[in-house]
Amino acid sequence: MKKATYRLFSLLLAFQLVALYSYATDGYFSTGYGTINKGFAGAGVAFYQGSLINGNPAATVFLGQQYQVGIDFFNPNRQYTIGGSPAADAMFPLAPGTIKSDSKLFLLPSAGANWMLNEKSSISAALFGNGGMNTDYPTMTFGDPSSKSTGVNLAQLFGNITYSHKLGEKHSIGVTGVISYQYFEAKGLASFSGFSSDATALSGNGKDNGLGYGFKIGYLGHLTDNFAIGLTYQSKVYMSEFKDYAGLFAEQGDFDIPSSWTAGISWEFVPDLTLIADAKAIHYNEVKSIGNPMLPNLMQGPLGDDEGAGFGWENIMIYKVGLNYAGLDTWEFRCGASFGKNPVPESEVMFNILAPGVIENQLALGLSKAVGSKGNKIHFAVNYAMNSSVKGDNPMAQGQTIEVEMNQLELELGFSF
Repeated sequence: MKKATYRLFSLLLAFQLVALYSYATDGYFSTGYGTINKGFAGAGVAFYQGSLINGNPAATVFLGQQYQVGIDFFNPNRQYTIGGSPAADAMFPLAPGTIKSDSKLFLLPSAGANWMLNEKSSISAALFGNGGMNTDYPTMTFGDPSSKSTGVNLAQLFGNITYSHKLGEKHSIGVTGVISYQYFEAKGLASFSGFSSDATALSGNGKDNGLGYGFKIGYLGHLTDNFAIGLTYQSKVYMSEFKDYAGLFAEQGDFDIPSSWTAGISWEFVPDLTLIADAKAIHYNEVKSIGNPMLPNLMQGPLGDDEGAGFGWENIMIYKVGLNYAGLDTWEFRCGASFGKNPVPESEVMFNILAPGVIENQLALGLSKAVGSKGNKIHFAVNYAMNSSVKGDNPMAQGQTIEVEMNQLELELGFSF
């Protein structure tokens, strides 16, 4: 079994490195992790069944020995529209029209395993991709003659090791060590060289990569037989700098992963029907390359400096709710919805042509079916992120407007055994 598990994780790691792509849902974080969790639109910090793939680290001790694998089919649709007529003396006008991003279908696998050390503690491992940012516009959006297309690709891969321990029979705590790998590529941005601290480390340098570390802690408490609360906090993940893009990102190429916290409940208010609700906060503005505004920073200091211009993303709160029905023999059915404010304000639309993570509302459906031996289940989830857009003025061309827009469809298949 140990040899089979090692081979499984080795295969999935290779698959991740080949197939790792980026997309955006809760800003640039995935709406959920694992097929069960995605069937609730990401809710479930107090629902232990969906906890193995980046869930509540306190919850895995209730799973028993278990293995999970999943494959996600993801279809994001991103576009921008330039309207209006720029003034004759505009500093940086853009070509009018609507441009849609290419690269519309991605595959992303995940895997996790939980081993019981004894009746009160377990250790687990999980491998999965985060969201990220990806655009691939087939045009010279910013007028860079060195590239016939414009866009960025940020991809992140996480390896989590979790220790979970019961406190009595109904409470537990857990801690996760987080290791992250990410890569980034930008093209079509050379027209900003006059604003950069290092024009040779701004655009068109291929993929640069980095490693990082952080932690996650959690608590799960079953206050009654049918009511539980869950809490998690994930630290900032400290990443090594993108040296090849030190003239683009603030703090000489720094691109850490922001911290977040989640609090939630699960309540079986009638037999076999459980209500799940979460509130989640993501602190984008603690990472300068993400949170720094474009203006006035672009005029006060060059790109790549400590206070260099960024994407101007704001901190966000996201509210998620789901239902799970387990009263039909070998079947379970679930649904969910997620509601939040997108992190991109109207003043930041120009740079966010590259990263239109403007999704606000999402709907999800899911199911599980027991198959074969006891404990084996097939899972399915579908998630639709409703079309969302942000429109604002081009801050460098008076009279011109920019609208960024996005919607997404996601299907995931999973198997636990």
